[in-house]
Amino acid sequence: MKEKLYTIPVSEAFESDSECPICAMRKKLETDAIDYTMGPSYMEDDIREATSRLGFCEKHLEQLYKNQNRLGLALILKTHMDKVVRDVEKHSGGIRLSSPFLFKKKGESSGVVHYLDELEHNCFVCNKIDGTFERYIATIFHIYHNEESFRKKFQASKGFCTSHYKTLYTGALEYLNGAELNDFIKELNKLYLENMKRVRDDLEWFINKFDYRYADEPWKNAKDALPRSMQKTNSIT
Repeated sequence: MKEKLYTIPVSEAFESDSECPICAMRKKLETDAIDYTMGPSYMEDDIREATSRLGFCEKHLEQLYKNQNRLGLALILKTHMDKVVRDVEKHSGGIRLSSPFLFKKKGESSGVVHYLDELEHNCFVCNKIDGTFERYIATIFHIYHNEESFRKKFQASKGFCTSHYKTLYTGALEYLNGAELNDFIKELNKLYLENMKRVRDDLEWFINKFDYRYADEPWKNAKDALPRSMQKTNSIT
């Protein structure tokens, strides 16, 4: 594999006590990206150009606000808003209601709509995360293929959230083949289903504890069942 491998963060994620090691990897990338965006780098010309051009998704803008560097965020948003105003002024030159326009194909958008569509689907933080995250996934399959110790970590994990179960399933089809592919899929299915059922059962006991008939029963592993269920179903960490 010629591309850079990320064996240390991948191994550390699978050593963590997480309901989904892939969520743990992405969460660390996300935290680092937020810190990077709001650190000294936001004053650099190339970074400011990128944040001005791309903007941020709703989720990551909220995280940037919570970072507490309010002046930095204000400066970033000011230059982004300056660019949006300039671009909308450039693309929104009005629509002529002439005959050719009346027969435009459905789905053909004006320049300003096309620009806003692109803006809506871009985020500086997402872009910074996604490339490295893809290499993390590739690294999982590389070390699964080459290292017995990692295969044991994989098998000992607490399974995966539904989204990252899909990520690993589709990734296996790309990176593995033959008997190794079949073995991986079997292990993956077992890990996902057994651990999904485990958390589901904990959630059921959490629900039971709200019934007076179970008031004196022990909580078992159910006290944090709700947030763990949220991670399993929707990758919320």
